[in-house]
Amino acid sequence: MRITVLTVPDCPNGPVVEERITAALDGRAAEVELVEVHEQADASRWGMTGSPTVLLDGVDPFAVDGAVPSVSCRIYRSGGRTDGAPSVAELRQALTDAGLPQPAHEDCCQTDPLDPIGRGGRGRLAPAERGLRAVQQAVLRHFAATGRAPEPAVLEPVAAAAGRTAREVLAELDGEDFLTLEEAGQVRAAYPFSAVPTPHRVQVAGGTQVWSMCAIDALGISAMLGQDTVISSSDPVNGENVTVTSTGGTTVWEPASAVVFVGRRCFSGPAAAVCCDAVNFFTGRASATTWSKRHPDVPGDIVGQARAEELGWRTFGPLLAQD
Repeated sequence: MRITVLTVPDCPNGPVVEERITAALDGRAAEVELVEVHEQADASRWGMTGSPTVLLDGVDPFAVDGAVPSVSCRIYRSGGRTDGAPSVAELRQALTDAGLPQPAHEDCCQTDPLDPIGRGGRGRLAPAERGLRAVQQAVLRHFAATGRAPEPAVLEPVAAAAGRTAREVLAELDGEDFLTLEEAGQVRAAYPFSAVPTPHRVQVAGGTQVWSMCAIDALGISAMLGQDTVISSSDPVNGENVTVTSTGGTTVWEPASAVVFVGRRCFSGPAAAVCCDAVNFFTGRASATTWSKRHPDVPGDIVGQARAEELGWRTFGPLLAQD
């Protein structure tokens, strides 16, 4: 497959789309050609309807009816959001639709079930480029301080330091699955936090109550914030309470037999859809086994307390420790 990236000179989203194409290819072979377009005639010849335009074997998979060739900036709209380039997920889908075979490890049923969020457990820390990490950390700190998601306006000064708007940065964070947005652009979740109630409530020392996306996310909050927490959840099978209290680095589970089932569904998508509701606390291995048998479409593993805590720490511990 030949991938052609058409941009105007010095397009700020040129490097962005190149980076996302590399991520979407995920090691698959393709010829990537970069073409700088200066004149309207060249835009017409190539079919560039704004910069950047991506062609897959000469076809624009993101073409919009009525758009005309132009030497101008291009805006991509998806799910009520705007961005200066297609997201990795959108590019990956476009490559698949164009006939490029999936990567050998794309089937989540064959991935490590103990890495529920992918990217080797390192993927929740956004890159420092383009204000992504600064805005992500601002969102997380707002959740930790208030228990609620910040309004985009609150994030404007942080995004402005990178020369961008909050909505631009949030859209990119959403596209790369560092957080998820509502249709109107409000933050619905920023792993490990959820803006809406979930089965996992976390009381942070000092009085703030937050919701986590899953059991591993809940266990990562204490490590991320460096604060004591009390997790209150329940066994999805028998409805009995599971409590995890972290005090001064020591964790106590009640009941003492409690475990975590770490599962993920067999399709591609954001963690919120693929695995968050398949990563839960159980009062014991018998209950977790019962749940697993009832959900044969969700492969995974039952992990003990120490391993579950390690996953939470490894995934979320670094998020606020790096600038």
